[in-house]
Amino acid sequence: MEKILRIGTRDSQLAVWQATFVKDELAKHGIASQLVLIKSDGDIDLITPLYAMGVQGVFTKTLDAALLSNKIDIAVHSMKDVPTQLAQGIQQAAVLKRANNKDILVWHPDIDKRNNRFSICSHTTITERGKVLKETSWTIPLREDPSNPGKPEKIFIATSSVRRIAQWKHRFPDSRIENLRGNVNTRLKKLNESDWHGAIFAAAGLERINLRPENSIELDWMLPAPAQGAIMIVCKEEDTISKEKCLVLNDEATAICTKIERDFLRTLMGGCSTPISALAEIKKEKIYFKCSIHSLDGKEKAETSFGGHPIKNAVDLGETAANYILENGGRQIVENIRNAGI
Repeated sequence: MEKILRIGTRDSQLAVWQATFVKDELAKHGIASQLVLIKSDGDIDLITPLYAMGVQGVFTKTLDAALLSNKIDIAVHSMKDVPTQLAQGIQQAAVLKRANNKDILVWHPDIDKRNNRFSICSHTTITERGKVLKETSWTIPLREDPSNPGKPEKIFIATSSVRRIAQWKHRFPDSRIENLRGNVNTRLKKLNESDWHGAIFAAAGLERINLRPENSIELDWMLPAPAQGAIMIVCKEEDTISKEKCLVLNDEATAICTKIERDFLRTLMGGCSTPISALAEIKKEKIYFKCSIHSLDGKEKAETSFGGHPIKNAVDLGETAANYILENGGRQIVENIRNAGI
């Protein structure tokens, strides 16, 4: 009788959805599997900001330990949570087709009922080689600041991601930022009970479990985290049987793009809790890559983009982009982040 593949996963609703999706996809290929739920350190401590927890792999190391101690055969992760350097003895088995890579702003449910006297408008134009592809505009409604009559209140947004904080403050430098931890259900509940204007989420997470509110908008100007929207499966290095089974789920295009993004992250700094953003896309058999790094306060930014590279010539694109940024304003930003202990 063929062995049933044991799938390790965190026990949040989103993590279980992802692992169940993998289980169902394996079943389509005649591969039997079962879920093993494991709570990670990142799920236990919901107070400390992620950047202050002082470890990489806060959501993955518990599953790594379960793999290495033979309690599970494979582990399923949101790929953006996985350190660029996998734990010793662990290997990538497959990368599933990427979902929505965007960040979204979810408004407070009562924002339209506020007695608004002020607003801040934001307009975004997306272009490619001079051609306008998309234009979006949206408004943040503001009330009067009770401590400063005649002046609008500050924008109050919640997120625990230093990348999102830096990009938001680069665009809206006077904003107030609230730390927001927990699974997506917990964060939505906290938003609903708050006095914030809104909170930032990964679109893929909310969409996968059908929790994306109608009053949400995609932040087209915000570059995502490397590998955002992708799911990674890992197994032990010597476990060729589990890897072979998982390879039937591997999406080559997503694997290529996320490798470029993670190479960029690894070459630039290596940590996932940093204001580093990257997005590689394949269009008509060519790679298009955009990437950036911000200072922690959002004031400084170094960015670049590459377009139209043949896939076969893009193997080192992530490293190339990182080295370009380091030589064009990024090195000092990196040093300042390291000195800050992030």
